[in-house]
Order: sequence, then C-alpha cells, then structure tokens
Amino acid sequence: MLYFEDLQTGQRFLSDSHTLSKEEIVSFARQFDPQPFHTDPEAARQTFFNGLAASGWHTSSLSMRLVAESALGRAANGLIGMQIDKMRWPQPSRPGDTLQVEVEVLDKRRSSSQPGFGVVKVSWTTRNQRGETAMQLECAIWLQCRSKAEAAALELAGAK
Repeated sequence: MLYFEDLQTGQRFLSDSHTLSKEEIVSFARQFDPQPFHTDPEAARQTFFNGLAASGWHTSSLSMRLVAESALGRAANGLIGMQIDKMRWPQPSRPGDTLQVEVEVLDKRRSSSQPGFGVVKVSWTTRNQRGETAMQLECAIWLQCRSKAEAAALELAGAK
C-alpha cells in the first residue's frame, strides 16, 4: 500500500501499455461519445481527423485504468480525485496505437482540515508508441497518511 508519506516530489510512475482496437474505439464511442469520427471509419475520413479517432474521453478512461493498475494504484484509500486543473488531448488516439501513462508527483501537502490525509498534485502524460502525447492532465488526489502507530513502527524498524 502507498501512503502520502511514500510519495516524493519528482517521483514518477509508469503504467503498463494497452493497444487500442478499432472495435473498442467504436464500442466506447457508441455508448459515450457517438460522433461520426469516433463511430464510423468511412465517415471519419471526411472529418477534421481524416480517419477514425478515439474519443478523448476514451483515452482518458483508458489512462485511468492503466494508472489504477500501476504501482500508484496501490494507494491506501484508492486514487480519489479532487480536481482537474488542466486537461488536453493534443494528438488523437487511433486504432493500433499503444498507449502508456507516466504520472509525476508535482507537489504534496498535508490536509489542514483532515489531518489523516494529504493532497498530492500529479501530472499525467499518456503517450502512444511513437512518443506522441495523446493526453495530458494535472490533478490533485486525496491520499491517506500513515497512522501514528504505523509511522512509529516504520521508524523503529528503520533504526534497527
């Protein structure tokens, strides 16, 4: 389990990767973002995207899954998002793209209103197999702190 105290500014987490298929792009879009450039490969050729593109929300949802399955996903209370400060999709994700997420800890502070928790500001960057950025966001997550007993036991174990 990861606790607030385990994270350090500058620390990075790298997820596993996932390759998008045409079928999953279309399936997600039909359910959540039914626009022709996400659901119809033929019609998509006549759009700004010049071909089928995954919804940005699909890229974001997939990124969340990859991060939840990464080492950062072992957070003691889960990855509880507090707010998103910035989010963008500079490059569309396409069928056959293999996406991977890197999360960097930007800042952290203990909560003043809830002493058992801390706020950690992180930056996510989802890249495809060519290193192109498919999604970026900055957000704050709510992370549980170690109990005083756990912290004392770890300190004692480290002293031995």
